[in-house]
Amino acid sequence: MRIALLPIDERPVNTRLAVDVAAIAGAQVEVPPADLLPKMRVPGKTDLLGSWLLDTAAHPATDAALVSIDMLVHGGLIAARTTPDLTTPTLARLDILRQLRATRPSLPMSAVSLVTRASDSYSAEEEPAYWEHYGRELHRYGAALHREFEAAQSDSPLRSSQQEIDQLNGLIPAAIRTDFQTRRLRNHIVNLECLRLLADGVIDPLLITADDTATHSAGSLEQTWLQHWSRAIQPAGDLLMYPGADEVDAVLTARAITDLRQQQVSCTVECYTPDGLHRVAKYENQPVGVSASRQIAAAGSHLAVGGKPDVRLVVHPPDPNGGDWFGAPPIGDPEAVAGTVALVKKSIDSEAAVALADVRYGNGSDPLLVQALQAEGLLGSLTSYAGWNTAGNSIGTTVAMAVCTVVGQHTGTYDGIAARRLLLHRLLEDHYYQSLIRTQLAASNDGNRPGHLTPETQSAYLAEVTDALNLALQTLAPGEEWELRDVALPWGRTFEVDFRLALTVRDRRVDSP
Repeated sequence: MRIALLPIDERPVNTRLAVDVAAIAGAQVEVPPADLLPKMRVPGKTDLLGSWLLDTAAHPATDAALVSIDMLVHGGLIAARTTPDLTTPTLARLDILRQLRATRPSLPMSAVSLVTRASDSYSAEEEPAYWEHYGRELHRYGAALHREFEAAQSDSPLRSSQQEIDQLNGLIPAAIRTDFQTRRLRNHIVNLECLRLLADGVIDPLLITADDTATHSAGSLEQTWLQHWSRAIQPAGDLLMYPGADEVDAVLTARAITDLRQQQVSCTVECYTPDGLHRVAKYENQPVGVSASRQIAAAGSHLAVGGKPDVRLVVHPPDPNGGDWFGAPPIGDPEAVAGTVALVKKSIDSEAAVALADVRYGNGSDPLLVQALQAEGLLGSLTSYAGWNTAGNSIGTTVAMAVCTVVGQHTGTYDGIAARRLLLHRLLEDHYYQSLIRTQLAASNDGNRPGHLTPETQSAYLAEVTDALNLALQTLAPGEEWELRDVALPWGRTFEVDFRLALTVRDRRVDSP
């Protein structure tokens, strides 16, 4: 099985993660050559990427196509926020999808497009240059406009948001406000056109996701408008909107595999505490229980109704205090850990595949949870685990891994070595690197916040990370012949790490749960 993927950006979480997820079920994912993809703030080559997609997906050996709209029309996720392209030429790049549909009328083709974020920060690393001076104000501006819109719709006499809007109009130069809002408008028009592509049967499903958002934000309001048009048009295809971004390529890979293999995977969503699934995680705009159900649907699966589920998704719920590793280390909660560990054990005993979404804290695992699971001997019995960056990233990743495991086992294409490799990778990156190693090394870099390294300090930093990850690997997989290779920082920053795991004994068979 061959799947063509036009990814969200060039980082391994948007390219190799999808490849690794597909490998669990014995499938292959093909991505564009590296020289066509973006280089962080340098956009990808949109014309050549469109041609690559058309040529690759039109080939008879390709079984499905997965398309990032941001990559196709802007040249990547960051480019969607930073390029000055006008609306007309941007929309014209969508014609590639209509050409592809005409060439291969029955090819499964899904797409993801993001609502433009407005991060609550003064970091211009992934934003227009003016974010360094006006980022938080622009974030507040979108939230205030959203609240004012809601108040106007309800005819509420409490229009206090207008006062904040007037204040922010005075703080943000008019030229900057106009530039940012017109970029948003261009991207919103692209999303509306994607609804038409869905209605015309060009793509199905369409995922419109949101990263680094909030309950009240510019992006959340745009999702409301998109929901209105979806209700008005009533497209025959599936439209799903929820918080997420970097996990979506892997999720759509799982969906393509379930559809092509004609497998139905049933899942439950469980949490040790009744209110846990109703909590809204940091950087998101809807309860994690709602997000989980939509991630399951996006992966081509469904919620179990009676009987024994194929997958039990256990959610370690968000910290009510908003703990986040991108800042001061969070304070652990032994009671929450004990509750989730007990639920994991019960789920494993039920003999279903157990997917653990560790969404307690932003930007890393709950160390107390992973340590407790390890002490109980339960880590190796998990089918999948994720606990990185946002709740959406973690939920989608662990769901995609579990779904491909079940499909592979049902169809005889399951690769236990690939499954074990990816489980170890996620534990090493999400738990050991993001929560422990990065935090411990941060004092010598940039206080307690991940940042960029100079070329002079990067090699020394990577040497320390490699040593620490090797020690962690020995702890996680004693007696297994895994080798850590190619440790790197994808964008030259300590925020994320990349590496490969190789099984040095090639004919070794690793049984996965």
